[in-house]
Amino acid sequence: MRVSARTDYAVRVLIELAAADSRPVTCEAVAESQQIPYRFLKSVVRDLRLAGLVRSQRGCEGGYWIGRDAASITLADVVRAVDSELLTVNDVPPADVAYPAPASGLGLFWLALGARIEDVFGAVSIADLLDQTAHAALGAVALSS
Repeated sequence: MRVSARTDYAVRVLIELAAADSRPVTCEAVAESQQIPYRFLKSVVRDLRLAGLVRSQRGCEGGYWIGRDAASITLADVVRAVDSELLTVNDVPPADVAYPAPASGLGLFWLALGARIEDVFGAVSIADLLDQTAHAALGAVALSS
């Protein structure tokens, strides 16, 4: 699995917005604070807004806010908003991958791996990352496996 720059930036944007306590934050401020290229950030924020993870308001009093409670936004939500899939195999979702024998069991492995990634990414919220408690969520996933 590879975490894309889009996912990394999207998570950082949401942490910034969650930390802002309902104050609007501009893309310029996030780009500067998180050292993210502004033009790329605008594209990421647009995807987050379309997914309902960010809301916006235009004008001099405008900016961006987190779209839902930070505890209800998981890393899985973020990845899907900006990259569509949590895991792909050669840019194909694991459910759509099929191999001829004797490698046919590999497709089942990719499906199982995708389920584990879903468990981990679904267990960590933006609030966990903001509060620096994500490691506890990961420990809980490991213990339940």
